Amino acid sequence: MDIRVKQRLVVEALEDIKGKDILVYNTASMPSMFERVVIASGDSNRQVKALADSVQDKIKENGAKVYGVEGERSGEWVLVDLGDVVVHVMHPTVREFYNLEEVWGGKPVRMKKEPAAAAPKRAPKGAPKRAAKKKKKAVRAKASRPRRKR
Repeated sequence: MDIRVKQRLVVEALEDIKGKDILVYNTASMPSMFERVVIASGDSNRQVKALADSVQDKIKENGAKVYGVEGERSGEWVLVDLGDVVVHVMHPTVREFYNLEEVWGGKPVRMKKEPAAAAPKRAPKGAPKRAAKKKKKAVRAKASRPRRKR
């Protein structure tokens, strides 16, 4: 399964159960055993477990394999290993304490919207055209110190 398809499935599964602060990091350039890290938060132990279960179910439905799950018993932090994608689901306090965003660092992966939703809507042929907005010239910032006299 393509990595982008897998990460989209994971994010959709987390959004279905109202996961919060979902971030995807590209770790392909780092010396690790996986290419993506997904971090999400849940408000309670029950929601954290439900988020992890939702990810597992969605991945299995689409024919991919779940290699392992850790932390389901406590429910404060559940790790789901999908091979090239690792999913961390945790309480906001646990997430703040461990600060995995800093560990995996870098820029989060931007997720593309569905093709139909991302396409701009066009006005019908007979509709009046809107006036184009004029671009303003960039104003140069003033120097912080006075200029020298010559």
